Amino acid sequence: MATVARRFLIRGGVQGVGYRFFAQRAAAKHQVVGYVRNETDGSVEVLAEGPASDMEAFKNELAAGPQWATVEQLEEMDLDPSGTYTSFRVER
Repeated sequence: MATVARRFLIRGGVQGVGYRFFAQRAAAKHQVVGYVRNETDGSVEVLAEGPASDMEAFKNELAAGPQWATVEQLEEMDLDPSGTYTSFRVER
């Protein structure tokens, strides 16, 4: 199974609404490793590595967000998998 890596930048009402912990649960559900963190500009960054077959479903969950979030924009960038992550962690 091919592993892919993606960087997602999520903008909107995504801080202070449990978005990072929502992303962590979604990552566990889709066998994705990496991290999620708040950015100083109010956005949330997600770096994710996982099976290609699960990445689109993970992205769709990030685009929906948790109940209290308002996702206005989701940018996606392909990366080369690093293989350095063993779990999905919440930062800052």
